[in-house]
Amino acid sequence: MKGIILAGGSGTRLYPITIAVSKQLLPVYDKPMIYYPLSVLMLAGIKDILFITTPHDQDAFKKLLGDGSHVGCNFEYAVQEEPKGLAEAFTIGQKFIGNDKVALVLGDNIFHGNGLGSLIRSKIDIDGASIFAYPVKDPKRYGVVEFDTNKKAVSIEEKPEKPKSKYAVPGLYFYDNRVVEFAKQVEPSARGEKEISTINQMYLAAGKLEVGVMTRGMSWFDTGTVESLDDATEFIRVLQNRQSTMIGCIEEVAWERGFITKEKFAAAISRYGKSKYGDYLKIIVNDYNAGAEG
Repeated sequence: MKGIILAGGSGTRLYPITIAVSKQLLPVYDKPMIYYPLSVLMLAGIKDILFITTPHDQDAFKKLLGDGSHVGCNFEYAVQEEPKGLAEAFTIGQKFIGNDKVALVLGDNIFHGNGLGSLIRSKIDIDGASIFAYPVKDPKRYGVVEFDTNKKAVSIEEKPEKPKSKYAVPGLYFYDNRVVEFAKQVEPSARGEKEISTINQMYLAAGKLEVGVMTRGMSWFDTGTVESLDDATEFIRVLQNRQSTMIGCIEEVAWERGFITKEKFAAAISRYGKSKYGDYLKIIVNDYNAGAEG
């Protein structure tokens, strides 16, 4: 399975802080926002990842992330000229996807929770599509999934005026290769965008859509507003300081998933200088060496 991170858009709801910088490059506590969705794909075992950005932001992403070799991955880049909808990611990325299955994660979505890694790894060999549902207070902002009494999905609507449930669809999706052809058939909605909910409706109609409700132990943040960005930052700060472990540390994920050797992990530390992030990586190496000697 390959992965796509959609990091386009103008971030107008965050103006003025996103006038000069991509929303997905803003800090969420101690690291760039893009590290969090990237770490999710890496947790799933995905090494080939396409970043879709705006034309004027791409150089900044390349400067931050490079070709991915430092974390044992292959990073590629593509441009979304205008924010014409999430479904467009699969037509933009058609050549990159090839004949493979693909996971899409939104660049401003943050996920955390016990069992997250094993949950998403179970979707790698999906036959059809797999999405999630998460209870929210303001479902009108999202794609909304409706369930029957047996918790089977019966409908999906994009930003409905009268939501049929409280369950929003987070920005993490797993598809088989049919998604490319489905995406080509999507027509712009009344908002002028090619909605990912339309693709999910196609899979639902074909009887090939799997919807899992995220448990209470899972946390999801859509950092598209100032309030939600602040909430995510505070969540990461509190959790990291209490547990002394980092969320979204891509080098740590790469090492734990066997993408890189201990030597390559140690070499990656130097790029972070005297930062808190760099100090955390040093602690991991020192603890490993102490354990090996013991």
